[in-house]
Amino acid sequence: ASRSMGGVTAGVRHDWTKEEIAEIYQLPFHELMYRASTVHRMYWNPAEVQQCTLLSIKTGGCMEDCSYCSQSTRYKTFVKPTPTMKVQEVLEAARRAKEAGSTRFCMGAAWRELGNKKNAFGHILDMVRGVNGMGLEVCCTLGMLNAEQAKQLKEAGLTAYNHNLDTSPEHYPNVITTRTYEDRLQTIANVRDAGISVCCGGILGLGEEDNDRVGLLHVLATLPEHPESVPINALVSVKGTPLGDAEEENDDIGNVDAFDMTRMIATARIVMPRTMVRLSAGRLSFSDAEQYMMFSAGANSIFNGDKLLTTDNPEFDVDQALFQKLGFIGKPAHKGPTVAPAESSGQVHITKVEGTQQQQAYA
Repeated sequence: ASRSMGGVTAGVRHDWTKEEIAEIYQLPFHELMYRASTVHRMYWNPAEVQQCTLLSIKTGGCMEDCSYCSQSTRYKTFVKPTPTMKVQEVLEAARRAKEAGSTRFCMGAAWRELGNKKNAFGHILDMVRGVNGMGLEVCCTLGMLNAEQAKQLKEAGLTAYNHNLDTSPEHYPNVITTRTYEDRLQTIANVRDAGISVCCGGILGLGEEDNDRVGLLHVLATLPEHPESVPINALVSVKGTPLGDAEEENDDIGNVDAFDMTRMIATARIVMPRTMVRLSAGRLSFSDAEQYMMFSAGANSIFNGDKLLTTDNPEFDVDQALFQKLGFIGKPAHKGPTVAPAESSGQVHITKVEGTQQQQAYA
């Protein structure tokens, strides 16, 4: 079906061309904001924002060469490798996250892939079961997965799996050489086939051009199913990594402003209207007003970050104050989006569209 309101028409499509997405991305900023915020209000309650907590359950020691990442063994950074956390430690952190208002708990491990880590995988399955048992949504990011591992995670109660594409297929080899784009797409397919929601996005500030940002959105928007959530990250450059060290000489690296973020979020919202768009790494470097611009463009999920798992928690208090200031409410766990107020009040015109007509559904 397509939806129309205020002169804007949108629909969930999988046949976007790169040219169509580029045309949206390049709209004058005021027009892009209007279209994106209108699409957002047609499909979502603009007051509802999901709060997620990310915990690193295994930090550092990764063999990959992702040129932005402080956890690679190939670079000398401030990160010191740590062993995998104990199951009870993780469950205690999840309890605290729930008390602090998060409804999705994401566990990340600095691995290339799960591979034959049978012992560690057994512990992770216990973590997933435990967190799920608390009524929280559970997400993992553990590198590459095969189909059988994805199936076991689903059976343990995993809600979503994060596996980012990072950038366009063309720019990707400039950033990472130890894992192919196709490897990443295969993991996403394994996750989707197991019935787990896909969380997949990218990073701005990797030395890419606008065409690469459009290219990433094109890959995501033409998947057989749109990701359930798309995290948009701004590079947080780290001294010792190739991108962190190159930042001083190259203005294209790490130089991401609020307008870059908002343009990416707005375009994602228009081409994937039913997808949650998550404000992720780099969010706290933006002011409240800049973050509001991003929410207005269609962002409706945030990472509170694992800082909230310490006893002193100013970041979380700041987020709560921001929610109150903007009139936002948290999204409950294990529930789909509430009906958009614009839809329930009859402002949205919904038209059933045949598959062949879907191409013309966006105006």
